Amino acid sequence: MHWRSLLVSVLAAASLTSGGAAADIVELLPAIKPSVVGVGSIHPLRIPRQRLAGTGFVVADGRHVITNAHVAPQLMEVEKGETLAILIRTGNGIQVRRAEKVADAPDQDLLLLRVEGDPLPALKIGDSDQAREGQTYYFTGFPIGAAIGLYPATHRAGLAAIAPIYQPPATVKGLTPQLIRRAADPYLMFQLDGTAYPGNSGSPLYDGSTGEVMAVINAVFVKGAKENAIKDPSGITYAIPSRYVRALLERAGLKP
Repeated sequence: MHWRSLLVSVLAAASLTSGGAAADIVELLPAIKPSVVGVGSIHPLRIPRQRLAGTGFVVADGRHVITNAHVAPQLMEVEKGETLAILIRTGNGIQVRRAEKVADAPDQDLLLLRVEGDPLPALKIGDSDQAREGQTYYFTGFPIGAAIGLYPATHRAGLAAIAPIYQPPATVKGLTPQLIRRAADPYLMFQLDGTAYPGNSGSPLYDGSTGEVMAVINAVFVKGAKENAIKDPSGITYAIPSRYVRALLERAGLKP
């Protein structure tokens, strides 16, 4: 009967570990959510004034935000007063702050913004080189934009694979200048078993115990490169490792 006792012990340990992880995230979320913001633009002549395009999170000194570069509106009516902005949930209301681009990393689709106003709670950037396949992480953001209000949603995702961003197309016809450039230096990215939506782009993927950001969710940019050879794109979620966030912050003279 020794094997039965062993099995019971293993199951009990697994249950305790799972319960501990669940307790960690429940206690951690109140500290995470104030650092997660909406990213978009404001236009004085538009109704509503603000438009949400994706998610971002506060870093460094509390006056900077990391998001995906593709989230920032590419064509804005600057002459009519439209500007980049972040949206913050404050109790029952929404606070809008103007933002400006500071630096970017086009190959990783990362963008660093500086925002006006008092410092916000910042998230700590973790070491993505320590991530291992099979680990469980969480991401918080605005999956469907502001359709149901600016309320951040949190999802759990397992790290299913760490693989190169570049996926060779089935034929030469599928090659683009962008894919050719990536083929020369195909950096590693995270493949997750959780489902993210376009509004999740720019969301932090973090450790449920420490709150450290391990990667940045990308619901568009990576999928186009990784699944170029697939006729019907999958529902797999991808994320850019935090090592590239660290590099971007350091290039801008900021501490991660």
